[in-house]
Amino acid sequence: MKFRKSMSTDDPHKQEQNKQRHFTFRINLLFFCIFFLFSVLIIRLAILQFVEGKQLAAEEAQTTVRDSPIAPIRGNIYDSNGYPIAYTSSAQSLYFRMESDQKKDDVIAMAQKLEQIFNEYGNPTKNVMTAASIIKEMDVGYDLEKNPTTPPSYSFVPRRIKSGLSPKEIAFILEHRDELKWLEIMEESIRTYDPGTIGVQLIGYMRPFSRAREPKNGLDFYKNKQNTQGYLDTEDVGYDGIELMYQEDLRGKNGMKTYPVNASAKIIGKVQVEAPKKGNNLFLTINKDVQQVTEQAILDQLVYAKSASARASQYGYAPNAKAGYAVAMEVDTGRVISMASMPDYDPGMWSAGFSNNEEYQRIQPFINNGTITTAYPNYPADELKDHPTSIVYVGSIIKPLSVLIGLNEGLFGVNTPYNDTGVFNFGKDNNAKLTNSDRKAYGPINAADAIWHSSNTFMSAMIGNPLYLRNGDKAPDLWESYLNKFGLGVLTGSGLPREYAGLSEFKTNTKETLQSRMVYASWGQNEKYTTMQMAQYATTLANRGKRMKPLLVDKIETYEGNPVKKMEPEVLEETIFPKPYWDSVIKGMEKVTVQGFDGFPYSFARKTGTSTQSVGGKMIDNAVFIAYAPLDKPKLAIAVVVPEGGFGSWNAAPIARKMFDAYDQYYGLDGVPKGGKGTTSAQ
Repeated sequence: MKFRKSMSTDDPHKQEQNKQRHFTFRINLLFFCIFFLFSVLIIRLAILQFVEGKQLAAEEAQTTVRDSPIAPIRGNIYDSNGYPIAYTSSAQSLYFRMESDQKKDDVIAMAQKLEQIFNEYGNPTKNVMTAASIIKEMDVGYDLEKNPTTPPSYSFVPRRIKSGLSPKEIAFILEHRDELKWLEIMEESIRTYDPGTIGVQLIGYMRPFSRAREPKNGLDFYKNKQNTQGYLDTEDVGYDGIELMYQEDLRGKNGMKTYPVNASAKIIGKVQVEAPKKGNNLFLTINKDVQQVTEQAILDQLVYAKSASARASQYGYAPNAKAGYAVAMEVDTGRVISMASMPDYDPGMWSAGFSNNEEYQRIQPFINNGTITTAYPNYPADELKDHPTSIVYVGSIIKPLSVLIGLNEGLFGVNTPYNDTGVFNFGKDNNAKLTNSDRKAYGPINAADAIWHSSNTFMSAMIGNPLYLRNGDKAPDLWESYLNKFGLGVLTGSGLPREYAGLSEFKTNTKETLQSRMVYASWGQNEKYTTMQMAQYATTLANRGKRMKPLLVDKIETYEGNPVKKMEPEVLEETIFPKPYWDSVIKGMEKVTVQGFDGFPYSFARKTGTSTQSVGGKMIDNAVFIAYAPLDKPKLAIAVVVPEGGFGSWNAAPIARKMFDAYDQYYGLDGVPKGGKGTTSAQ
């Protein structure tokens, strides 16, 4: 039995048959699997082709490329001679990113850590940011003590904490990336302003677009810019002054990075880059050297007004004067050569970051351009109510125009005598009384003499009161129509944002009778106008009725220097008066006594003013002054306002003298520069 079994098991024929059966089975199984897989594949391809094809094709079309905009390089701002006042430079900036899982304690701890980093590794010449100011820039909705402030302005846009990081700051932050989460360092274009703070409020400043477009606190100019013009939330945009006025010219146009991607949003090809178009460059009418002389002249006069010398002079002492405003405008072109609003500040703080909230609050009163709108002196916030703003009564500088109105309305002639007793009574039963300054009586005077002596009684008795008696309640409209022709009570046409048209108290002052308001209006105690309006008024007097548009930009060029636009002088309006009327007015202006003009080599027309108003329960005097020179061929007109500066002759006129001298040095009041590198003005 054993022998048979062994023979059966080892039979080669049977073994071969068994192998063939197993092989055939495996082959059949393999073919069956292949058939099944191909069947599944064919069915799937059929579904893709006929069922899902259109949908997948649409998805493929949507995800084949992805665009990423590139912010443009902003154009530069130069003075009239090509000196860079505001320009674009590259810098490394630190951004904070809001995320949903952030805890207040962690965010505050990060702010405190950043304060330490900035203190240890930052540029020692710059203000160091505190944790409180860092929290403010983070815009997270609470302060350092976790007290709610205001809701975050936006959620998913990184906030710039600080620009201009030092190499040590960058190195430390990158080395501690894991510890300092939510932070990003980005290279970007940063606006840099001249350290000399030239025309700060005129140039304006910049803020992130994300804040500029806020529904509540943003600017209407930017409300729809993101959708229509591709503005980026992280880019800076003009927020005031020239930066805002010429935003579209300065900005340029976005570039674009185009990424080819697959349905999983992964880049699958070469990136295509369309470079951004750089913004245009602006060349201002402002002359840097004349501007700096103007600014320093204001600061020096404010120091003098508090000095012992001023106290000894009796008339020049003005201890509360802490602000001043001045504008110089070319008579024949309308080009604004200097526009100073003092005090000023460093506009670079908007991009570099404020060191603390106190510094931010300190500059708030005088961020605005006080020559065109309301600005405040450098007093603590709780004291501002006790001091005048930059908008003051025009005072006696209105008297040349008052005389022109009286002459043109036939109320008197150029030689009509008036016996100035120093007092004028009016109203019912003549129970209202006013006097000249210091109650001076000038005796028999004519129109020119009235301007020379600045007679309040002449203006009241010969102009204000007669206009009311003749025209009744229509007198204010007649009066204001004349003022408008000289740029008072209307926008000057400069185009600057936030420009104020002035205030007439004919409608707002309900305490005084209409007759009283007309009387006081005739010598400048009824209307409040800006320094820019006063400068345009002085220019119109110099032009004998031609009101020029104030030009702030001389020309626009591409970033590469190719011409785009040249601004030309523009006459906004011309008012015709007989030559004898003009001669009479100018004769009076030529005789006005002023301080600071000893040795001035040109004849010139001028008018001082002391605008008196009630502020904080007390009466204060503001120094006001207008002038133009030379008398025979006017070239430059100037207006100066020093709130709480007392007499215009003492604390406004000396500022104007330095402005005339600076223009004469760089341009020449007679067309010949007396020194420096100035050029003749554009015609």
